[in-house]
Amino acid sequence: MADIKSVGVIGAGQMGSGIAHVCALAGYDVFLNDLDREKIDAGISLIEHNLARQVGRGLIDDAAMKATLARIKPAEDLAAIGATDIAIEAATENEDTKKAIFRALHPHLGPNTLLASNTSSISITRLASTTDRPERFIGLHFMNPVPLMKLVEVIRGIATDVATYETAVSFARSLGKTTTNAEDFPAFIVNRVLVPMINEAIYTLYEGVGTVDSIDTAMKLGANHPMGPLELGDFIGLDTVLSIMNVLYEGLADSKYRPCPLLVKYVEAGWLGKKVGRGFYDYRGETPVPTR
Repeated sequence: MADIKSVGVIGAGQMGSGIAHVCALAGYDVFLNDLDREKIDAGISLIEHNLARQVGRGLIDDAAMKATLARIKPAEDLAAIGATDIAIEAATENEDTKKAIFRALHPHLGPNTLLASNTSSISITRLASTTDRPERFIGLHFMNPVPLMKLVEVIRGIATDVATYETAVSFARSLGKTTTNAEDFPAFIVNRVLVPMINEAIYTLYEGVGTVDSIDTAMKLGANHPMGPLELGDFIGLDTVLSIMNVLYEGLADSKYRPCPLLVKYVEAGWLGKKVGRGFYDYRGETPVPTR
């Protein structure tokens, strides 16, 4: 990995901060960007909190935590991101937003900078087509929470060259991750299987087959899932679940991917899940309470 020493991360939210965390912990210099300094600082604070938890569990020591934090630099200007060896976009799951980021980044890119998107569902080929280097563009879909989850889906667009793919795989593995190759079809592997299951659980609730509690309990105890599908939807973010279902529905033109109307209503209400305090559960008290 002699050709990758520095990593730029665009988006300092839960996913972006997690990617910055694992990259810095693996020894890379990391530049973290977002819309304003307040969001960047919040992302770095989240990284510090999660590193402290790792110290508390005996997974790393204090010296590793301090060294990791020292490698993370706030980057308010995209010029700092463009100067890195690989720039990873980790913004909200919206195609127009992601394309706008890559267009804004274009004037600042070095000739050899690799581009990656952490998209969980959107076409890598389409995103790459908005850049000047589709052959050096790759999908790197990290799982949430990034510091804990071992998998990275690596997705090639039509134009992605072999060297870019091999470098991306080596880079992801250098972070202690296991990689799996996914073809560039809507939602790739994990979300092609997972998110329709969540959507079907919402249909099960919508049609009155079960309550929030009974559906989640049934799947935890009946299918040995660590988390019920409605709780998992809240954890992912119901806006993200809806976005992925829309990508599947529009991209594959199959009615089985139609988003549940109840999911749409929750998103319209702003009840997006744990990150806002309410989704299929209300998280504002001491313990989560079903909202339906």
